[in-house]
Amino acid sequence: MVKRFLIYGLAGWAMEIIWTSMHSLITGDIKLQGYTSIWMFFIYGAAVFLEPIHDIIKQWRWHIRGIIWVVIIWGIEYTSGLIMVNLIGTAPWYYFGPFAVDNLVRIDYAPAWFVAGLIFEYIHKTLDVYNIA
Repeated sequence: MVKRFLIYGLAGWAMEIIWTSMHSLITGDIKLQGYTSIWMFFIYGAAVFLEPIHDIIKQWRWHIRGIIWVVIIWGIEYTSGLIMVNLIGTAPWYYFGPFAVDNLVRIDYAPAWFVAGLIFEYIHKTLDVYNIA
């Protein structure tokens, strides 16, 4: 389980750095600098605890699973952000704009979380194939 936690944490970090690098590109920063937070490693690593959900829904259609992941990820994002704000006074992210909910979740990020959920499914399947505990 520790190995899987590390793999999910690193995969999440990589996806976040790529995501923020693409934001840099869109805003004209040709250095394509991406960034993340050490806290995010632990949040992404916790995906190991979602594997049982994947085991239950893995036979369902991909678009239904993607929607389920969006809702679960929003819940994790909101809850972990709220906990961090209450414990340390801030969260690694601060969303704003018309689609932000309490500055902790962005509704318009649903497509990104949809894809991220399916990527984490693929990682889970791969870890199972190679019997990585």
